[in-house]
Amino acid sequence: MEVPHLGSYLLDHLWWLLLAPSMKYTNSPLLARGVFLKLWELFLPYKFNRRDVQPDDVSIKITHCGVCYAEVACPKNKHGDATYPMVPGHEIVGIVQEVGPNVHRFKVGDHVGVGAYTNSCRDCEYCNDGLEVYCDKGVVLTYNRFDYDGTLTHGGFSTFTVVHERYCFKIPEDYPLASAAPLLCAGITVYSPMMDHKMNKPGKSLGVIGLGGLGHMAVKFGKAFGLKVTVFSTSMSKKDEALTVLGADSFVVSSDQDQMKALAKSLDFIVDTASGDHPFDLYMSLLKTAGVLVLVGAPNEIKLSPMSLLIGKRSITGSVAGGTKQIQEMLNFCSAHQIYPNIEVVPIQNVNEAIERLIKKDVKYRFVVDIGNSLK
Repeated sequence: MEVPHLGSYLLDHLWWLLLAPSMKYTNSPLLARGVFLKLWELFLPYKFNRRDVQPDDVSIKITHCGVCYAEVACPKNKHGDATYPMVPGHEIVGIVQEVGPNVHRFKVGDHVGVGAYTNSCRDCEYCNDGLEVYCDKGVVLTYNRFDYDGTLTHGGFSTFTVVHERYCFKIPEDYPLASAAPLLCAGITVYSPMMDHKMNKPGKSLGVIGLGGLGHMAVKFGKAFGLKVTVFSTSMSKKDEALTVLGADSFVVSSDQDQMKALAKSLDFIVDTASGDHPFDLYMSLLKTAGVLVLVGAPNEIKLSPMSLLIGKRSITGSVAGGTKQIQEMLNFCSAHQIYPNIEVVPIQNVNEAIERLIKKDVKYRFVVDIGNSLK
């Protein structure tokens, strides 16, 4: 069933005017939340329980939450694993409002963030190395996953959250909270593979495929590391933004065969943020000997000739959000080097409109929901 098209703005505000007033709360764990309604595919007000603060937990009053493409894919059940009601959002920032007795890294009033996962086994080799996102027993995502105790996780489109301190990160006091939100997914997703492959050495050459939420952060990190950055896009309209606003060194329209061939064997590393299907052989030919293409987007399939790997000792790999050590390292780096995502802040009442615009790629470059001032 499809709701008649009245425009997302009207629908957003109609539902919030009708439902939100009846869902006010006082000092209660039942809190108003945005939830995906499968029938109409809208986020609507919702109340649910958070767990009590445990000895190692941090309770966070959420001020902002970034809008990732996951907020399109998961609520619409594109991966076939959606559980409803669903409260999305995994780029969470806010202020500590309570800590358990065993917590020593955080105190009430601290600025903190929570990323794409909130639990792991804490005992496997990857957890022990600070790479919890690759936990052998399965990392627990911030929303739409069942935690080890059987409860369903709910994300940051909400007034507060409770997490184990291990999955909570200190945001430097001088760093704007709204700007910090996209770092917890978009930022770390490109920072992690760049660090893993030592792409923080000045003078190296970096290619960035796609100029969206992830791509623009890859450009910013590349320039901060002193790299020569080339942006690849299907749209000439992004050229001025890439060169003058983000500071990339060059811009290439990927459909222009002459421009692409001119860059053969010129890049040390490529960060591929594109989620749409695209050819890989041509991009692999742009890598130097032993060059690496890292996939952080999620196309439906990867097709390439084995010779693209064998000749030139090139490789293709994948990466997701980094471990806890790298996340904190990245936040500190962004603060020290004044690296800020390009964001558009919206109230929770406009979240459905923001999702529609995200689908149309009508954002530069990350929506951030102002939870603190709009979800009451």
